[in-house]
Amino acid sequence: MASKDKLTIFFNEIDKHDISQVGGKGANLGEMTKAGFPVPFGFAVTVASYDIFLEENNLRSEIRDILKGLDRNNAEDLMRASQRIERRILNRKVPESVAFDVIKSYIKLSGGFKKALVAVRSSATAEDLPGASFAGQQATLLNIKGEASLLEAIKECWASLFTARAIFYRGENKISEDKVGISVIIQKMIQSEVSGVMFSIDPVTNDKERIIIESVWGLGELIVQGSVLPDSYAVQKGTYSILSKLISDQNVQLIRKGQKTLEQKVPKSWLDRQKITNEEIIALAKLAQKLQEHYYFPQDIEWAKEKNKLYIVQTRPITTMGMTKKQIGLADDTDKGTLVPLIKGAPASPGIGIGRVRILKSPKEIGKLKEGDVLVAEMTSPDYVPAMKRAEAIVTDKGGLTSHAAIVSRELGVPCVVGTKDATKKLKEGQVVMVDGGKGVVYEGAKKEMDKTEAAAAKKEFSSKKHIKTATKLYVNLAEPERAREIAKEYVDGVGLLRAEFMIANIGIHPKEAIRQKKQEMFINKLSEDLSKFCRAFEPRGVIYRATDFKTNEYRSLPGGEAWEPEEANPLMGYRGAFRYISSPDVFNLELAAIKKVREKYKNLGIMIPYVRSAEELRKVRRIVAAEGLFESASFKFWMMVELPVNVIKLEEFIKVGIDGVSIGSNDLTMLLLGTDRDNSEVAEAFDERSSVVKWALKRTIRICKKHGVTSSICGQAPSTYDGLVRDLVRYGVTSISVNPDAIYRVRQVISDAEAEIVRIKR
Repeated sequence: MASKDKLTIFFNEIDKHDISQVGGKGANLGEMTKAGFPVPFGFAVTVASYDIFLEENNLRSEIRDILKGLDRNNAEDLMRASQRIERRILNRKVPESVAFDVIKSYIKLSGGFKKALVAVRSSATAEDLPGASFAGQQATLLNIKGEASLLEAIKECWASLFTARAIFYRGENKISEDKVGISVIIQKMIQSEVSGVMFSIDPVTNDKERIIIESVWGLGELIVQGSVLPDSYAVQKGTYSILSKLISDQNVQLIRKGQKTLEQKVPKSWLDRQKITNEEIIALAKLAQKLQEHYYFPQDIEWAKEKNKLYIVQTRPITTMGMTKKQIGLADDTDKGTLVPLIKGAPASPGIGIGRVRILKSPKEIGKLKEGDVLVAEMTSPDYVPAMKRAEAIVTDKGGLTSHAAIVSRELGVPCVVGTKDATKKLKEGQVVMVDGGKGVVYEGAKKEMDKTEAAAAKKEFSSKKHIKTATKLYVNLAEPERAREIAKEYVDGVGLLRAEFMIANIGIHPKEAIRQKKQEMFINKLSEDLSKFCRAFEPRGVIYRATDFKTNEYRSLPGGEAWEPEEANPLMGYRGAFRYISSPDVFNLELAAIKKVREKYKNLGIMIPYVRSAEELRKVRRIVAAEGLFESASFKFWMMVELPVNVIKLEEFIKVGIDGVSIGSNDLTMLLLGTDRDNSEVAEAFDERSSVVKWALKRTIRICKKHGVTSSICGQAPSTYDGLVRDLVRYGVTSISVNPDAIYRVRQVISDAEAEIVRIKR
C-alpha cells in the first residue's frame, strides 16, 4: 500500500487498496502492474495533490456554496453551476509543491531530457467500482507533451470532476460530493494500431462461459464514444475456441499526428479486414480470464496493440450483471415470427421495449422524449442520461458493447440496440416499434394480436408475478455487498447462499497472512461490515452465509497466499471446506468472530458449512462454532451443504449431529456422482444435473430432511437454469430454492405452476 503523504506515485508502488489515494483507475493500473500484466508504465497524481490545490486556492468552500441547494434536475441551473466551478479550477495555479513532484515524476517517466508523450486521465475515487459505471464522465487527454501542457491537462482533469453530467450522476447515485476525490493518471502513450475493449463474461446475456472482445483501428476513444462499430469476437472459456466473429466496416480512425489527435479515413483495403489475428484474439481472451481470476470478479477491460505487442490499458468490474424487470420484459413470450424487422444492429442490453420512436439529434432535444418512448439517436453521451432513464428502449446508429449507450442502458435495465448504422434515417418519428435488445433487432409495431395497450397490460401482468405467493420459499444466491440493497427489494424470501469468497478477496489479504501480521481485527471488521450490508438489507428475512470454500489454487492468489497454500493436483477435491476449518481453526474463528459481531445487531444471519466429508467432521466444526457462543441464541441457524455422495447416503448421521437445514450444492454433487470434472471443458457434455442419479440424490435428500423436520434447500446452478428440475424439486417437497438474481421472476412462476399442478392432481 502506498504512502498517504505522497503527491505522485508510480504504478509499481500502487495496489488495489490505494483507491482513496489514486482512485479506482489508478488502483487498478497499479494492481495490474504489480501482478505482471502488460500495462504501459506511468504514475498517479494523488488525491492529496488535488486536496492541496483546493486548499491553497480556497476552492473547497466556493464549490460547496455553488452546489448548495442545486436542483440537479434543472438542466440550465446544473450547467451554470458546472461552468462556474470549472472556470474557477482552470483559472487557479497548481501549487509549487505539487508542480515540483509532477515535473520530477514526468522527467523520470520520460527518461532524462526527453519529453514523453503521455495520456492524462482522471481517476475519481468513486469510479471503476462494483455497482456503478461512470462511463465518459471525467476527462481523458491524449498526446500531452511538456511540463506546462501536462500541468494544464491535470487541471482539466480536476475540473472534469464537476461537469454537469458528473454532478448529476453522483446525485442520482447518492454519492456525496464531499466524499469524492480525484487523482490524475499520467501514462506513456500507446500509439495504438488497433485498440479495443473486452469483457470476461458476455455483458449482454451474462453468459459466464463466453469472453467478448471488440476492436477498432487506431486509438480507442472512438469505441468508448460509440462513434464507430467495432469488430466483435466471442471466445469460449477453457478451450479458447473462437465462437463467432463480426467484422465491421470502419471508415474513420483516430490517430496521432505530432501532438494532435486527429480523425483520419481508414484505407479502403482495410475496410473489410479483421483487425487482429486469431492468435491475438486468443491471447487477449486468456488475459481477460486471468484478470477475472485475479480480481475474483468479471472484468470490463480496455486494451491496445502497438508494434505487435498487446497492452492492458484499464480494467474495472462489470457493473451490469443480472437482468432487471424491464430487461426481462416480454422476451420469452413474444412471437417475433409475426413481426417485420426494420433494422438490425448489435445487441447491447437484453429485453423487449415497445414504444413510439423519438429521434433526438442532440441532447438539447431530450425534452421531447416522454416516458415510454423509444429513444433513437446517432449515438448517446452522458448528456442524454435523463432521457435514457425515461426511455422504453434505446437504438443508436453507432457504437458497440462499450459505447455510452450500451453501458448506461445495461445499468438502467433498458433494452438497447447499437450500431444499426441508419436507425435515425430508416425509423420515422412517432412510429411504433418493438426493440429486442437481446437479438439486436428493431421490429415494426408489435404483434398483430398485441397492440401497444395490450403490450403494456402484458408487462403489467408479468410484473405482478413477483407478488405470487408460493409455499416453497424462493431465496437468492449473492456474493457482492454492493448488490444487497438492490436485490433485497425483489420478491424473495431471503438469501439462501451468501458466498464468502468475494468478500474475503475484497479484504485483500490471505487470512493466515492477516494473522501473521496481527491484522485480525481489520479482517474481522471488514468482513462484518460486508455481512452487515446483507443482513440490514434483507432483515428480517434470513441470510445464510456459506463459510469460505476457497480451493487452494484460489487461496494462493490472495496477497500472501503463496506462503500458506500447498499446490494440489486436484484442488476441487483437496484441502477445502470443513476439513480446513478443523485443521486451521484460527482462520475459521475469524469468520465466526465476524458473524458474532454482526449478530449483535442483526439476528437474521446464519452459517452453512461446505464440503463436509463425514459426520465426525461436522461434529468437530459444530464444537468450534459452539465455542464462540453462537448457539446461545435460539435464532441462530446452522446449515450444512449436501454436495458429496456421502452426504446423501449417510444424511441421517449428519442430521443427528444437529443441523437446522441443508442446501444441496448441485454443482459439486453432480460432478462427484457422475465422476465428471465440472471445470474440464473436455467432458462438459457429460455433466448434467438432470441425470437420473442426480435426481435420485435430490429426492432422497429432500425426503429424509422432511422426515426429520430439517429444512431442505438447493443453491447450485441447476434450478436457475432448468425449469423442469424446479418442478421436480417442488414435487419432491423441497422447502426452498435459491437462485441467481436474474432467475427470480421466472423461477417463482415455475414454482407457482408446479404447486398448482400438485393441487389439481390431489383433487
